[in-house]
Amino acid sequence: MNTVQNNTASTSLLAAMNPASAAPQSTAAAAQDTFMKLLVTQMQNQDPLNPLDNAQVTSQLAQLSTVTGIDKMNTTLQSLIGSYQSSQTLQAAGMIGHDVLAAGSSLSLSNGQATFGINLPGPADAVKITILDASGRPVHSMDLGSQPAGMLPLQWDGTTDSGAAAASGQYSFTVSATQGGQSVNASTLAFGQVASVASSGQGVMLNVPGLGAVNLADVQQIF
Repeated sequence: MNTVQNNTASTSLLAAMNPASAAPQSTAAAAQDTFMKLLVTQMQNQDPLNPLDNAQVTSQLAQLSTVTGIDKMNTTLQSLIGSYQSSQTLQAAGMIGHDVLAAGSSLSLSNGQATFGINLPGPADAVKITILDASGRPVHSMDLGSQPAGMLPLQWDGTTDSGAAAASGQYSFTVSATQGGQSVNASTLAFGQVASVASSGQGVMLNVPGLGAVNLADVQQIF
């Protein structure tokens, strides 16, 4: 009987630690209350000829201490995360009105000028940019030749491959890069201006017209 009661107490404590198996309102305080009730009941109903030994009580108390410690640690971590995110939000507010390059492949042409960029994880001996219109048709290609590893801001003057001037509007672009005949996994970077900053469950988000909500961690360059 002692073994069954001991296992019951242990199971209840473990359930309180596991949100998937515990009720939403379960907390370390609830676990403590449950534990004490089980422990008192266990002692009241123990066999006088075979009482609960000190090792069993110590083991159960240790489990209670673990649950309480984990709850306090989680509370502390949540507080630190909240403070860090608030600090990030305040710092990000200084980016409002600044231009940024962030992950994306969109391109906005206005008055014969469009800014974008690429990021090369390694050097490449051949880099080619293809600009596409809203229908996905190629309108201009840029052969950049050999480029070192790193971020490369680029500009397009709106001239198409036929020599005509492209209409202002939204475009997209792709990049292909190789080194010694092997593909280099280059990434595309879209350009925009930060309009506002917001804090969410995903972290600090920047509202960049034309790009949408951009995670602060995805910003590659600030102008």
